[in-house]
Amino acid sequence: MLSNMASSLILKKRIETTLAKAKELRKFVEPLLTKAKEDTHQNRRIVFRTLTSKETIKELFGPVADKIATRPGGYTRIIKLGNRAGDNAETCLIELVDFNETLLAAAQEQATTKTRRSRRGSGTARPAADTTATVANAPYAEVVTDDVPAAEVVIEEAPVVEETPEADAPTADDSTGESKQA
Repeated sequence: MLSNMASSLILKKRIETTLAKAKELRKFVEPLLTKAKEDTHQNRRIVFRTLTSKETIKELFGPVADKIATRPGGYTRIIKLGNRAGDNAETCLIELVDFNETLLAAAQEQATTKTRRSRRGSGTARPAADTTATVANAPYAEVVTDDVPAAEVVIEEAPVVEETPEADAPTADDSTGESKQA
């Protein structure tokens, strides 16, 4: 069974199976893929002893070996899909890592568009005069812009109006808590 599943995986590049079978298939097929990285007569004989399909051997030592030549290991990926309706078995998708074109294109695009910015600033001070004008009208405001580093963010509060103490209000030296009456 593992030999047939390995042949299907090499020819189709991904197969859907149960999670337990996929984990066993990974242990079975990864040493074969490692042997295929070095195209020698003895490695072909060892792999042919377990796979026994000429088309699979041609595919394995051809395009598959070319793609995995620089990878040190981890040639397969298991993606869990959920449970099967009939027997509630966990199903998954096992695939060869280097052959998922959509995932490789997305990873390459993300790697090229990602930039890194320092949160501490670039060393040049930028004037914060532009941000203070927008804050003056609001009672409480915090202005955070992408252009201004966090150290230069200006926070202004509305002026505090002091209240005058009334004559009937209790004082701090009054220990009984009763108010003085005039």
